[in-house]
Amino acid sequence: MSVKNFFTEIPHQIEKEIIETLVKSNNVRIERIISDNHSSPKDFWYDQKKNEFVIVLKGEGIIEFENGKKVVLKEGDYLIIPSHKKHRVDKTSEKEKTIWLTIFYK
Repeated sequence: MSVKNFFTEIPHQIEKEIIETLVKSNNVRIERIISDNHSSPKDFWYDQKKNEFVIVLKGEGIIEFENGKKVVLKEGDYLIIPSHKKHRVDKTSEKEKTIWLTIFYK
């Protein structure tokens, strides 16, 4: 058992979004995601088998849904995305890195 800090080991330059799996079991997956002015590829939609709890711990991001609705998430804001609800990352902060915590569950 060792203590780690969620806000350390963040590279200065990030070419593409970093997705790190921190915990994984049959029913739950927890990830740290680091974005730096990133977005999902055009016309790409996540269509996930599990529900997703996502919270922005630092920075901000915009989640877009297939119906065109966009949700702005700032520090401390969280969202629960039901399984198979198609969505994408429209935009993340240009000013600072955005650090997300995501929990996927059944």
